[in-house]
Amino acid sequence: MDSMNRLSAERRARVIAALVEGNSIRATCRMTGTAKGTVTRLLVDLGEACAEYQDRTLRNLRCDRVQADEIWSFCYAKQRNVPLDHKGEFGYGDVWTWTAICADTKLVFSWHIGRREARNANVFMADMASRLDNRVQLTTDGLRKYVEAVGGAFGQEIDFAQLRKMYGRPLAEAGQERYSPSTVIACHPEVITGDPDPEHISTSYVERQNLTMRMGMRRYTRLTNAFSKKIENLYAAVALHFIWYNFARPHKTLSKPYPTTPAMAAGIADHVWTALEIARLLD
Repeated sequence: MDSMNRLSAERRARVIAALVEGNSIRATCRMTGTAKGTVTRLLVDLGEACAEYQDRTLRNLRCDRVQADEIWSFCYAKQRNVPLDHKGEFGYGDVWTWTAICADTKLVFSWHIGRREARNANVFMADMASRLDNRVQLTTDGLRKYVEAVGGAFGQEIDFAQLRKMYGRPLAEAGQERYSPSTVIACHPEVITGDPDPEHISTSYVERQNLTMRMGMRRYTRLTNAFSKKIENLYAAVALHFIWYNFARPHKTLSKPYPTTPAMAAGIADHVWTALEIARLLD
């Protein structure tokens, strides 16, 4: 097993490639012959570098349509199992990742990890607004916390609508309901600010991005024993996931006539990144 200070850029790239394809830390260790502590330290250090690079680069963006959502996970233990001495402490129990995607380029340009509460909605929307260079049409789900947050970040300079969904019972055999998603029985668009185009009041792309997160990060997979033990590791995994998704993974809906990543579609990158290029962010 190799330690962190002896890992070449090529070995780091192998570790990165394993992690971003949804493998766990232990599976990555077995696949690459790298010690568990080394993989974890690489993840944390590289995650910080990826977050800094994207924070600096994903600016002055021109997007026409943006979709935002929040996705649940947990850290350390599920909410009901959090020890008494950590009750109410962030990083123990429920954690929500707020994400924003450009519907045209599929670029995920803003995300925030926190609780599902008004303060975090405000932080998330303020970050979104700071990265955009034009008036956009924004669609979110029906979470009421978005209304005040969007108003505080954008004022009246946005076309904002919410898509409220009504759910019925899961379509599943008796006794299997807990493993099946609820069925959407109706969608009700509600215009909040401005004049959004009714044809583009949708959260389909950001909801599909939620699935990409669950498939690409082992710690987001439901009904498994994979989860982040420390909130720092979750921050790092999300930053690594998004630099891979934005810069290194060609998007099928964009890749004609040649492989195109969301960053390329947004004019931020001029080629498909490799895992080796991501590894070299640490140099």
